[in-house]
Amino acid sequence: MLREIPGPGKFKWIDITNPEKGEIQKVAQEYGLHEALLNDCLQPDHLPKYETMEDYVFMIFRIHSDDETLEADSVQELTHKIAIFYSSEFIITIHRKPQRIINELEALVKEGHFKSCNYLLNVLIRLCLLTYDVPSNNAAKDLEYFEEQVFIRARKVPLLRALYFLKRKIDVTRRMLILSFEIIDNLDTKEGDVNTRDTRDLYIRLQNVYDSLSENTNQLLNLYFSFSSQRTNETMRVLTVFSAFFLPLTFVVGIYGMNFEYMPELSMRLGYPGVLLVMAVITLVIFLWFKRKGWL
Repeated sequence: MLREIPGPGKFKWIDITNPEKGEIQKVAQEYGLHEALLNDCLQPDHLPKYETMEDYVFMIFRIHSDDETLEADSVQELTHKIAIFYSSEFIITIHRKPQRIINELEALVKEGHFKSCNYLLNVLIRLCLLTYDVPSNNAAKDLEYFEEQVFIRARKVPLLRALYFLKRKIDVTRRMLILSFEIIDNLDTKEGDVNTRDTRDLYIRLQNVYDSLSENTNQLLNLYFSFSSQRTNETMRVLTVFSAFFLPLTFVVGIYGMNFEYMPELSMRLGYPGVLLVMAVITLVIFLWFKRKGWL
């Protein structure tokens, strides 16, 4: 669906939702858009890019999805693509699904907040960046929850699968922000103003947040595996202790289980209770020795 959004400035804003081939070709002929860039617009999994042409600038920005699922871990599941053609006279936005930020921006345009195309572009990029803000807070809360489970209730909740998907979400989002650096860098040039500086500050903050989340997630995964190994070692230690108790007792029982006719203790009246007493003493000695070593 193609629509022209009227504004108070001298520039034009054309927004295309779920573009059809005829609409794309019509706009391309009118504004002289390159065919290769149009093909980039139609690729749903295209990564962020920035490209300067003779009369305009083309960029692709990926915004965070509002309807991500719990186990979403790919670029297409976590983000949506917005393609932008920009010059001092026009701005063209192309996206497959209706986007909340486009509606918010349209309301601001109709209220007369924008006098130039550059200002409109800056606010659009800022709104795109802000889509990563709430997911970063949610990821931080999830990470705090998983840290509590690892350190306090590690045996009660299966964490590895959930931690994997959290790590994937953070890493994919972080990669999208890294690939978007060129867009922010070209938006806030030496000729930039306080608004473009504010957008750059927002980008830097989000990048630092996701860098920290990625590092903390990796550390938590390492701790999880360390604790799992520690629990395995504890289990093996307990089994080893039990083996140490029963090994000498098994040895004694094995000797008296041999089928020889002439064994000196077989004719002793107190032979059986005597052997039991010896086994009890052996057990007590092993227990005291383990206790002294701090293994129990």
